[in-house]
Amino acid sequence: MSQANTKPVSARVLDAAIAWQLCLDCGNGSEVEQAEFAKWYAASEEHARAWLQLGMLDHRFSTASVPARNALLKARNSAHQRMRKIGGGVASLALVIGLTLFAGKNYLPVDYWMADQRTATGEQRVLRLADGTLINLNTHSAVDVRFDDKTRLIVLHEGEIMVQTGHNDARPFIVQTRDGSLRALGTRFLVKREDDGTRLSVLQSRVAARPQSSADETLYNEGQQVLMHRDGLGQMFAVTPAADAWTHGMLVLDNVRLADMVRELNRYKRGHLGVDDDVADLRITGSFPLNNIELALNALLPTLPVQIKQHTPWWITVSGKPQVH
Repeated sequence: MSQANTKPVSARVLDAAIAWQLCLDCGNGSEVEQAEFAKWYAASEEHARAWLQLGMLDHRFSTASVPARNALLKARNSAHQRMRKIGGGVASLALVIGLTLFAGKNYLPVDYWMADQRTATGEQRVLRLADGTLINLNTHSAVDVRFDDKTRLIVLHEGEIMVQTGHNDARPFIVQTRDGSLRALGTRFLVKREDDGTRLSVLQSRVAARPQSSADETLYNEGQQVLMHRDGLGQMFAVTPAADAWTHGMLVLDNVRLADMVRELNRYKRGHLGVDDDVADLRITGSFPLNNIELALNALLPTLPVQIKQHTPWWITVSGKPQVH
């Protein structure tokens, strides 16, 4: 597969590709549904790329004996069985989209499944490497560890990590993502893959950032953060307070939009966690547990005019309270 075809796709497009695959694989796809799929496939290069990557994922799983493969296939078979019971048509497609939202976070680029170390949704893990470096993997993250005689290299494929580098090792320590490389200078720092770049937050000492298309490095000091793109570096900002609170299982917020809080919590929960537009711009300050999303959401109720609607265990919406007349 060419480098262009392995370029990551958005979660929204990948979810849609999975929904179409389940719909067409169930054997009940009508001519109308097949025509709609053809229109979706041709509408965007990203759609075609997602479909190709999904096929490659199936092939890689067919030859890889890992627990993730078994879990994925079990989820897909379960979806197929439910599809057959419901039948074809729009109702089937709606069901498939719901099932995809439940298991869709398991469908990631191939690099995630083949990574040396990875965490599932809601899982966090601490790695101690041979040189004494500590790496905290946040939810839904994947890394490769590539140490040799000359370099200590960490490849971040997905998610977010906190790195506390080991000392007494002369080899350069580098974190690499699709957007470029980050060279540690005896430091503690956060690296987060985002849709539009790689976010670096320096918690201690300094880090040198080099975008993929550049030959030059830029130094960032303690308390500074930047979004690195393949073709350059964004504006420098101060590191947000308690940026590393997730390493202690907490989400700490200071006057942020409710929609942004819900989006962050959704990283730690399987399925769909959404917020209605009429309350999305409400502001929230506080500390919330990441290992108990229900408790975190219920903590909103005493201070905001919202209610929590749990349609199913994997579909939850934060909406406004009905007005009392």
